[in-house]
Amino acid sequence: MESVPPQKLRCKLILTIFAEIIRKMKNLILRAITGAIYVVLICFSVLSGGLSYIVFFALITLVALQEFYNLCNSSNGGENITTLVIDVAGGLVLCIGLGCVNLKLLSPFTTAVLGGTFFTVYLLYLIVRLVVQLYSNENSPLTNLAYSYMGQMYVALPLGIMSMFYTFPDGKFLLLAMFVMIWLNDTGAFCVGSLIGKHKLFPRISPKKSWEGFIGGVVFSIASAFVFKFGFPQYFESISLLGLCGLGAVVGAFATWGDLAESLIKRTLGVKDSGNILPGHGGILDRIDSLLLVVPASVLYLTAIILYGY
Repeated sequence: MESVPPQKLRCKLILTIFAEIIRKMKNLILRAITGAIYVVLICFSVLSGGLSYIVFFALITLVALQEFYNLCNSSNGGENITTLVIDVAGGLVLCIGLGCVNLKLLSPFTTAVLGGTFFTVYLLYLIVRLVVQLYSNENSPLTNLAYSYMGQMYVALPLGIMSMFYTFPDGKFLLLAMFVMIWLNDTGAFCVGSLIGKHKLFPRISPKKSWEGFIGGVVFSIASAFVFKFGFPQYFESISLLGLCGLGAVVGAFATWGDLAESLIKRTLGVKDSGNILPGHGGILDRIDSLLLVVPASVLYLTAIILYGY
């Protein structure tokens, strides 16, 4: 065989490395653009409130539920289309119903009637879903029914009760602060973990996470409380610095648990990403995994400090 000159081998290697660098740069740029659009849409919907908030997070709920149900049923090609439609409709009723009631878009009487209607329709969903399962020929009916109800609890309920922030004093600013704390927690955990992370946090579920990264993320979240309180005091008059720092600690802890919870689901099912709707980021569920535990924990925390003092 005729040997390849060393110079050609070097040129081929350089071209291969250069092509890989270009590919990674394109992915990074695409990821940055997607992330920026996602952040802008969240900030706009949270600060606008009202119909903009309900429509945006109803869409997030729809996509996240579809991803969750297809993820859970990935071994058999995705969830049955009939039960998928019923489950997604149930989740939308829960999310939109809570949003309409908590944001008080209509008169008190209409809001009360609407709330009762949504509650009744959601109860109907719970009954219908069980009855539909009786007529299904699926191999694991109890497992599929459990997946359906888990999606309601894990995805739809947290996104629905997130609208309760608007019932708190300075609610929309606290909600935006919560999102910023989640993003800073992710950034701090990644930076600190990459630099000095040595002690594994949860190797059974997420081998790359470290205690150093976890602490770094919590510190970033708490540090942002000082920026909010002293940089924008007019938007956080109803909560003390200590209260905001406590929110940062809650966000840091539950964001990590939320990430681990989705990692547990994906590792159990043998799936890497929940979807591919967000270029460079995977699925919606991959982006809101932390949010799904942070929201109920933050609502409970803020309710407690309002009731019992800051």
